[in-house]
Amino acid sequence: MSRLKDLQKNLFGGTTSNARQFGMIFTLVAIVLLFQIWTGGLTLTSGNLIAVVSQYSYILILAIGMLMVIVAGHIDLSVGSVAAFTGIVVAKAMQEYDLPWPLGIVLGLLVGAVIGAWQGFWVAYVGVPAFIVTLAGMMLFRGGNQYIGNADTVPVPEGFREIGAGFLPEVGPDTGYNNLTLLLGIVACAGMVWREWRARQTRREMNADVPPLWVTGIRLAVMLGVIVFATLRFAGGRIGTSLPISGIILIALVLAYSYYTRNTIGGRHIYAVGGNARAAELSGVKLKRVNFMVMMNMSVLAALAGMIFVARSAASGPQDGLSWELDAIAAVFIGGAAVSGGLGTVSGSIVGGLVMALLNNGLQLEGVGSDMVQIIKGLVLLLAVAFDVYNKRQGRFSIIGTLMRPFRREELAVPAALASQTADPDKTPVAG
Repeated sequence: MSRLKDLQKNLFGGTTSNARQFGMIFTLVAIVLLFQIWTGGLTLTSGNLIAVVSQYSYILILAIGMLMVIVAGHIDLSVGSVAAFTGIVVAKAMQEYDLPWPLGIVLGLLVGAVIGAWQGFWVAYVGVPAFIVTLAGMMLFRGGNQYIGNADTVPVPEGFREIGAGFLPEVGPDTGYNNLTLLLGIVACAGMVWREWRARQTRREMNADVPPLWVTGIRLAVMLGVIVFATLRFAGGRIGTSLPISGIILIALVLAYSYYTRNTIGGRHIYAVGGNARAAELSGVKLKRVNFMVMMNMSVLAALAGMIFVARSAASGPQDGLSWELDAIAAVFIGGAAVSGGLGTVSGSIVGGLVMALLNNGLQLEGVGSDMVQIIKGLVLLLAVAFDVYNKRQGRFSIIGTLMRPFRREELAVPAALASQTADPDKTPVAG
């Protein structure tokens, strides 16, 4: 019985494990297995998994930025329009002014930064609610897309298409797999082992409880199994395909933003503002700066997502970006973010986005019409959140509540931690 308690505590809810990450991965696995059986084995084929990453990477990129916006207590309804506007500006610049595609990418990111600064100014320094600012932005930049593009499609050059439709190249000996994808998988496995080893060392140095070695082994085996399986699937696709370039961009962003939100003062400030803006401000958090930066960051990521979509489509069009904001918001909330802000993780939002992506993909593989797909996705989102809210009110088991229990203790302590970080180091606090 003690072994079972150790496994439950340290694998799902212990402080040394990311409870949301593991819980949501197991939920995702259940959905994948359901569709794997329903579709007769099509869901987990190499070609289908590669297509899922290629088709939905831009939504997952949006989910990263939307997570930070929602954690800070805001919402952004303009991301689809910003993506479409950026796409048409970059496409026009490369077509009419012969702008090299690398500079086109830089131009797109600058356009996103300017738009984000515009919207962040109204939210942070004027005090207009983000809902209103981004609702206006949704209309403004959608109209700008159609005005600049004259409601027509604009093609993009071949080199630019690589960021949305390209794959890791074939290099080295013929192993039957894409060697670069295999190499990335090996690096990921080594990184996971090092992370677990480092976590145990850190807990020993802090004189904290270290989970039993066998529990760490089980947790590590689960994660390594997922990485190895995914690596072989992506590396074993048909000749010329492998892990998409857009997937590599997504992985880099997930790693960077996960580190930023969990391990930096700036990232913890975002959670503090979303949890209690007044307390955070009294603790020394620069409230306006945080609000400005999350809105600006969202628009930059929206610009990147828009360029990836245009690159994959080989052209920018007037219908780009429609309803993208709804998919990104759904991914964040399914991933466990709180509507009131202050709660959520990048990894949870990514897994939530994959749940929606694989749900959409599985229904399409079964030939379900797009109208019914939208109905089912909407019902899944509503029922999943409603069921969890109902159970919490009844004092019953709550999936999201259970997964998030370890994080609540950490995030409730953020204002106090911020106070110590921002206090004068030369002054010693006086007890009592």
